[in-house]
Order: sequence, then structure tokens, then C-alpha cells
Amino acid sequence: MGFRRHGPFQVGDQVQLTDPKNKRHTITLKEDGVFHTHKGAIPHSDLIGQPEGSVVRSSGGTQYLAFRHLLQDYTLAMPRGAAVIYPKDASMIVGMADVFPGARVVEAGVGSGALTCFLLRAVGPGGHVTSYERREEFADVARKNVEKFYGGPMDDNWRLVVGDLVASIDEIDVDRVILDMLAPWECVDAAAKALTPGGVICCYVATTTQMSKTVEAIRDHGCFTEPHAWETLVRDWHVEGLAVRPDHRMIGHTGFLVTARRMADGVTPPPRRRRPKGTTEEL
Repeated sequence: MGFRRHGPFQVGDQVQLTDPKNKRHTITLKEDGVFHTHKGAIPHSDLIGQPEGSVVRSSGGTQYLAFRHLLQDYTLAMPRGAAVIYPKDASMIVGMADVFPGARVVEAGVGSGALTCFLLRAVGPGGHVTSYERREEFADVARKNVEKFYGGPMDDNWRLVVGDLVASIDEIDVDRVILDMLAPWECVDAAAKALTPGGVICCYVATTTQMSKTVEAIRDHGCFTEPHAWETLVRDWHVEGLAVRPDHRMIGHTGFLVTARRMADGVTPPPRRRRPKGTTEEL
């Protein structure tokens, strides 16, 4: 991964410019490039050689903060072939599915490549991600987005397959399987065959109906621990002096996550204990 994440700005770097109203623009630095807005122009030469966190002024007098963009900013602004997984969900997938450096990960439903960027960063140079995408036009968009963020092809760490996961998967002993699709329950058996014992399956779905079918499919398969389903809500806070209150807007529901772990071959999980109907459990 040869992309630059620190140091003075250089030709080829992607730089995020933020104006006083918090409107953000991303540019790729060129020797003779000029960034034009209705607030004036900024020659790229004003940025080249400057450290991150610099302030540049347009010809119209507007000041802009200059930083390399964070991955969360990039994924929200990237060109889309399909809907992207929001950073709040991508970070939960990486964390709650325990995607670790050196891991071998399979994902299905690559979409626009947002989650792929997070997974590649998490597995690091010693890991590998294989992405399956049914639609070639989505795969093309994802490849361009991933390579743009990382500064070139990721052939050593990433394989993008245009095809159906169930029909095309050839990996075994993988550490994590991430499913972002309309019907992940159709892929549970394929995921079980690919995962190493102790591996994690993680499914991202949009509706309660999808979540229910996914949980039941994992539960009925018999090779996984009891699935865990949840969602994450994010609320910003306004903090200005003594005026401290929740923001008026928040990122509410974007999707549900379902995770479970692969049991050892030939081992089934203990039966679940259910509360008898018409009774209450002692606290």
C-alpha cells in the first residue's frame, strides 16, 4: 500500500479543502493545477510543499483548511454505483467482526467499494480481501474508488471477482465473511464452508424482515453460534460555552448487523434456553 498519509503535500496527493461553512472539496494536486470556485481560485502550487493543517486563501479572500481526507470523508463523497455502507457501520463491522491485521476476508456485495477500503486497511499488508460482486458496472466503480483512495492497484491484497458468491467462491479457511446483499441467508452454507473454525460471519441488511430471515438461517444451519443482531445510532452534540445539547439531527437507522461464529466441524451449539410462555424469569 504505497499511499501517503502524512508529510507535506506533494503532487498526486488528494487534498480536502474546507471553507468557513464546512463545505468540503477534494482535489488531486497537479504541478500547474488550479482549483476554481465562485469564491475565487487557488493554485495547487500554494498547497504543494505545505504541511497538513495549513490554511490557504482563494483569490476572492476566502480561507480554506487543507488536510488529506479521512477514509470516512472519502467514502461519503466517492462516486457511487450502489449505495455505500456508512462509516458508522463500516467501523462497527471492522470492530465487532474483529477484522485483524493479516486476516483473510471474503466480502460479497462490494457495491461502491466503501467497506472494501475499510477492510483493506484493517487487514494490512499481510492480509487479503476477496470481494464478490454480481454486477460488473458496480465492480468497475468499486475498483476505481478503491484504487483512487490507495493510490493505485491493490493486487497483492485484493481480488475482485465479478460473479455470485455461492457459484464462484473458491476460498477455504478464511477468517471473516462479510455479506452485504439483499438475501444473505442464501449464502450462509457457502460462508460456513469457507470459514475456519472460530471465524466470523457478519451480515449487513436494511430491513427487519431481512434481519429476521438472516438470523433464522444462521440459527438453523447448525454450524454457528447463536447470532447477534443489532444496529448503531450516532448523534452529534452541540457544544458552545454553556450551551451543551444534542444536535437537532442525527444519523439514525442505516442498517442492521448480524454476527455469529463458526463452530468446529461436527460440533453443534447447545440448545438455546427459551422462556416458557406465560412465565417470567427470576431476576
